[in-house]
Amino acid sequence: MRNATDRVRDKQVVVVGAGKSGLAAARLLLENGARVALADAKPEISAEVLGDLAGRLDLRLGAHTPEQFRDADLVVLSPGVPAKKIAAALAPVAPENVVAELEFASWFLEAPILAVTGTNGKTTTTTLVSRILEDAGKTVFTGGNIGTPLCEFILQGGRADVVVLEVSSFQLQNCRTFKPSVAVLLNFAPNHLDYHLDMEEYLSAKLNLFARMDGNGTAILPEEMRDELSKRDFTRARMVWFAPTDRFPAPHLHGAHNRANVEAAWQAAKLFGVGEESARATVAAFLPLAHRLQTVTEKNGVLFVDDSKSTTLDSTAAAVKSFERPVRLLLGGVFKGGDVASLLPALDGRVVEIGLFGAAREIFEPVLGGRFPLFWEPDLDKAVRRLAANSRSGDVILLSPATASFDAYTSYGARGDHFQRIVRELP
Repeated sequence: MRNATDRVRDKQVVVVGAGKSGLAAARLLLENGARVALADAKPEISAEVLGDLAGRLDLRLGAHTPEQFRDADLVVLSPGVPAKKIAAALAPVAPENVVAELEFASWFLEAPILAVTGTNGKTTTTTLVSRILEDAGKTVFTGGNIGTPLCEFILQGGRADVVVLEVSSFQLQNCRTFKPSVAVLLNFAPNHLDYHLDMEEYLSAKLNLFARMDGNGTAILPEEMRDELSKRDFTRARMVWFAPTDRFPAPHLHGAHNRANVEAAWQAAKLFGVGEESARATVAAFLPLAHRLQTVTEKNGVLFVDDSKSTTLDSTAAAVKSFERPVRLLLGGVFKGGDVASLLPALDGRVVEIGLFGAAREIFEPVLGGRFPLFWEPDLDKAVRRLAANSRSGDVILLSPATASFDAYTSYGARGDHFQRIVRELP
């Protein structure tokens, strides 16, 4: 911790992003003797948002420019701020001096870190492994991309037996010393191709999680990627491979992808002394998180499922394969990249109708329109009601849109909440 303080004391640090994580990072920097500037693309930030930081730091607001960073010894990026998007503005700063909030906060940690990444299932698996550890009597902090910012945990003097973190490719691209004791890669599929140059850059970002681990650490990796990963010299950690199993019954978690998530969580948790019976009880009681294959209700024999968190083709394919009953699928929103034809093996024989809504009609319709009964409606409300009118007892109406939500909603959560309201209003 003393070394961490020495790295920032009397240094000029620019924190980018005035959200919860950025403000917590600014407080931690000030507490450790740094001179702090806060840069945010918004033209103004209220004193209410700044709270106790008002008057204690230099505000650099508006569109990011090189001038905002000209004097920076260090730049700390909030989780939602990819460096690539502001690369031109960051030109005055050496790349090694631009770090993720995750990286900066980790300098102050003494507890072992268990980190989870992957294209899909990160939040479910991170939450599940934390729950398994807690139920076994461990003191756990859960954060990273979810919950309380890691900097806030440190500011509060938090103590934990294990720090469990969900980490994204954006964060990992700007980590240079981050070294977990246990790291999990759940899966890998096309995503964020609107940000990453290509799939290779995206995978390299994910594998950066393992780059500084040594033989004392454990890398938990998907069996389906063994051939690909075995060709790469990406870590010195001990490797453990996992695949879906029926080791732990998980009555509330649908699908083979969730059986894989459960197995990954177990392989990670047992390294901290958790027993199999304790883990079994936790998994049996674990409920899906909001908007992740979340059962809304069943009406007239039709099951309504909210999987609004599905923003990729791969996660939608996994969702469809989770059901043994006919699926009427809702797709639409801001397409993030990938080959729509890759959906066909999962949809064939399972999907009986597709309701497109909102944006990306031109992406989905040419590929899927000739294979399935398909219609388009301008909004989710009309699409849900039309599918409901066409449905039969035994069907599933599944919102698993394979897209981001920003054509019509502020977040996938807002989209899922709207779906649930529509469903509740159906006769």
